[in-house]
Amino acid sequence: MWTKRFSVAHSWRRLVILPVVGVLAVAALGASAAADPSRHPRQPKPTVVLVHGAWADSSSWDGVVSRLLDDGYPVDVFPTPLRSLSGDSAYLRSYLAAITGPIVLVGHSYGGAVISNAATGNANVKALVYIDAFAPLAGENVLQLAGADSALANPDVTKVFNFVPGLPPTPTTDLYVLPGLFPSAFANDLPKKQAAVLAVTQRPITFGALNEVSGAPAWQSIPSWYEVGTIDRAIPAAQQLMMAQRAGAHIVKVRSSHLPMISQPKAVEHTIEAAARSIH
Repeated sequence: MWTKRFSVAHSWRRLVILPVVGVLAVAALGASAAADPSRHPRQPKPTVVLVHGAWADSSSWDGVVSRLLDDGYPVDVFPTPLRSLSGDSAYLRSYLAAITGPIVLVGHSYGGAVISNAATGNANVKALVYIDAFAPLAGENVLQLAGADSALANPDVTKVFNFVPGLPPTPTTDLYVLPGLFPSAFANDLPKKQAAVLAVTQRPITFGALNEVSGAPAWQSIPSWYEVGTIDRAIPAAQQLMMAQRAGAHIVKVRSSHLPMISQPKAVEHTIEAAARSIH
């Protein structure tokens, strides 16, 4: 009796052990294959460089940055000087030269003009993303591209800007959007208190930067994406669509004001990541 019981128990253990050994062997083979990069190559995610526009600073990207970091993207936020289009673009060009690997370059508003000029000739920039942004042709400036229906297009400039040190403006004169105009022109989908804070904390841009003409744009040779804010009053949607279409951009429409990275950061993240996924 004892011998039979031992045989049954021994056989049962063999039945259990053999499948387990087989599973472990398969797992070991799988681990070996996974460890072999030639079988499953993984491309590193591109670095996303975010370029803010006029009357803003790097903090305007906070909501987008946190989402991109959560998704594993390396992120840099370029501190746009807002002094001159040529100078800002040259600074960004040198900034990008210090980044290795593929880059997705993102510009908001005036930042769109900056990335258009800075990315030309940089082989690492694989995609351009315009967020409610200027995408000028050579010879155009951002003020003319805002269009006649822009909230900034008032013949009486004193109804739009504060000039520091004062009128008449020179290329180095700082322009501030009037605090009373800022909420309705830039932040019409944000809470009033938040819009008021943004109006007070805005960074100025020079008169010269807004009037300086663009050079040859990088979107002529680099694939581009364009997110159109359909209720934007600073750059009306029709103007944005015109620029996006002539650039041959992938177009996304979002119901947002001129500040979608603040009011609609998830939508902006999706647009950027769509561009990033296109890189092979």
